[in-house]
Amino acid sequence: MTTRPENVRTGLPKACALAAAAIGAALALHAASARAETIIDSWKTVAIPAPPALQPVTVQSAQTALLLLDFSEDICTEAKRPSCARSIPNVARLLAAARAHKMLVVYSTGGKVSPKPAAPLAHKGNEPTVQSGVDKFQGTDLDKILSSHGIKTVIVTGTSAHGAVLYTASEAAVRNFEVIVPVDGASAETPFAELTTAWLLKNAPGSVSAHVTLTSTPQITIR
Repeated sequence: MTTRPENVRTGLPKACALAAAAIGAALALHAASARAETIIDSWKTVAIPAPPALQPVTVQSAQTALLLLDFSEDICTEAKRPSCARSIPNVARLLAAARAHKMLVVYSTGGKVSPKPAAPLAHKGNEPTVQSGVDKFQGTDLDKILSSHGIKTVIVTGTSAHGAVLYTASEAAVRNFEVIVPVDGASAETPFAELTTAWLLKNAPGSVSAHVTLTSTPQITIR
């Protein structure tokens, strides 16, 4: 019987152990690398893209509706949401121009806030109001209201920018409305929320960005 040399008998288990250790180290390194490749880990190093350009727009009053979303007197204050409070004069001037041209004006409220808008943006006459969450088309008659008036374009203002404005504007675009968003009439709790809303609306894939125009209230001309 041939006896295997001692170094051969003991070398194989050692080699296996070393290979297993190497594989384990490689897997651990890969796992650590995979964990590091999330946006959360690289959050602080992500560069903010250039701002989208604002475009002047001209709308036809008979085919356009002005949406005032969730401008509740409970939250649109200097104490609770200063950006919203600062947007009120801009939206109020746009509202006055819209009414002067007999444009359809539609209000919205959220589920947990006062239905009464901030005083400078108060209802007038029989201007309709819908009540929903962030997407004002969901579970409401908004589409029916717009369609019954022959509306093809909506001007979306409101708060929060990353809530009611973002989701209602996106849904309007998906429904093939032309969507105009004046950034000085879309407010949020933080500047970053307003920034990301503007970026998303202009860079979202498909029909959303294709149908959305970013502008400011002084750049809107009503015919």
